[in-house]
Amino acid sequence: MFSRFQGIRILSRVNYIRLNFKIEFQSRSFHSHRPILHYFSCFARVQDFLSPKNQKPEKNLKESEFVHNAANNMDSGKDPDDQTAIFVQNIIRFRRDKSTEEIEGALDRCGLVLTENLVLNVLRRHSSDWKPAYIFFNWVRKGGGGNGYSPGSDAYNEILDILGRMRRFEELTQVLEKMSTRRGLVSEMTYGILLRRYAAAHEVEKAIDFFRRRKELGLELDLVAFQTLLMWLCRYKHVEVAETLFYSELNEFQPDIKTMNIILNGWCVRANVREAKRFWNDIIKSKCQPDLFTYGTFINSLTKKGKLGSAIKLFRAMWDKGCNPDVTICNCVIDALCFKKRIPEALEVLKEMNEKGCLPNVMTYNSLIKHLCKIRRMENVYELLDEMEQKKGSCLPNAVTYSFLLKSLKKPEEVPSLLERMERNGCRMTGDMYNLVLKLYMEWDCREKVRYTWDEMERNGLGPDQRSYTIMIHGLYDKGRKDNALRFFREMTSKGMLPEPRTEILVNSS
Repeated sequence: MFSRFQGIRILSRVNYIRLNFKIEFQSRSFHSHRPILHYFSCFARVQDFLSPKNQKPEKNLKESEFVHNAANNMDSGKDPDDQTAIFVQNIIRFRRDKSTEEIEGALDRCGLVLTENLVLNVLRRHSSDWKPAYIFFNWVRKGGGGNGYSPGSDAYNEILDILGRMRRFEELTQVLEKMSTRRGLVSEMTYGILLRRYAAAHEVEKAIDFFRRRKELGLELDLVAFQTLLMWLCRYKHVEVAETLFYSELNEFQPDIKTMNIILNGWCVRANVREAKRFWNDIIKSKCQPDLFTYGTFINSLTKKGKLGSAIKLFRAMWDKGCNPDVTICNCVIDALCFKKRIPEALEVLKEMNEKGCLPNVMTYNSLIKHLCKIRRMENVYELLDEMEQKKGSCLPNAVTYSFLLKSLKKPEEVPSLLERMERNGCRMTGDMYNLVLKLYMEWDCREKVRYTWDEMERNGLGPDQRSYTIMIHGLYDKGRKDNALRFFREMTSKGMLPEPRTEILVNSS
């Protein structure tokens, strides 16, 4: 029989569990009754192993069954694995400071029916918290749940990725050893995950050793596997190692342009044009024929380092050799020419594209419009805009196009007509565009239009955001309306938005 003191103890447990589960409950506030039922369904299961031992099991079972069924009826549209994963997540969180044995015991008492989807769901909820994920996975692997489930390749890959991301390589090695004892579990996905995590942690030797172990793990030691190794080494800036490995394995793996592109791209990502040029010459000397990716990678690297002359020379050589550049390479050249204020040459490239069947896209035109707006060549800008609208498809102006045009406007009367044109072309307003219009009206001191823009942005659910408040605060300060500026500052901070450092300095100095 329950005493008053036993009742108080159980009530205190309820409050403690509610405190620990508050995140889950708040996120389910679509209907007022649902979080309560969901809470009690969780609590009924937790109470099984928290309640006093002299409580009658029949009553506990009936109460759990009633509340659990009610919650299931309310949440019938939910993924059951998702619901169970949340429950498991809360169980583990509730015992975060407990020993592994206690957590495993709590999981044992849950009576879970494990599936691959459920295990993956739980692991992904701990993707940035390796320890509970590792404890849960080990419990599963040792037969937790009691329904005969053994983790499959996907579950093993998930835990390996979590451990690798957190650089827990000792635990990762233990999981990999267990995984390799079961035939067919280690896959190409496993290989890619481990190479990526080793390279990201600069464990280069481990990455290479794992490549060497492919046959032992039941995987083929082929060119694709070698390319994957080189790719991840280059991705994390171990290009010297990748190139050395490439040349040391020439007898085993015949070089092809794809493999050489990986090394070239590695040097280009490192912004080391000298090494990229040296390796480019190696490609030319080899029997491998450069492809579009080879040219595009090297041309992009040259333009970024200001070597525009060399880039243009290579670009022209492509046309001469019959390896016609695609729109991406042409866009790179046009943007670089515009940046150097060589706009007539950029327009010539556009003309050449149209003549030779390399169809431009919106990015081509945006590069030209951006730089033409800067030098106030508005007649040319609107000619290009007309051309974009006529071509339609991939050339149709987008939010970026209209942002450049808005920034070029000089009078508030010009804004509505441009926005109407934008709407006709099916381009919707974005939060960034509202902020841009707001900034323009603030600079022009159009108070009514500022208020209208603010209200419309709020009505359409596109703001105001931190940027909107920053525009208002600084704009009002510039106009001498400090009280209004402070009101917006207080409103922004009350919404939990962090002000920019320059905004804090401005407010504190007043």
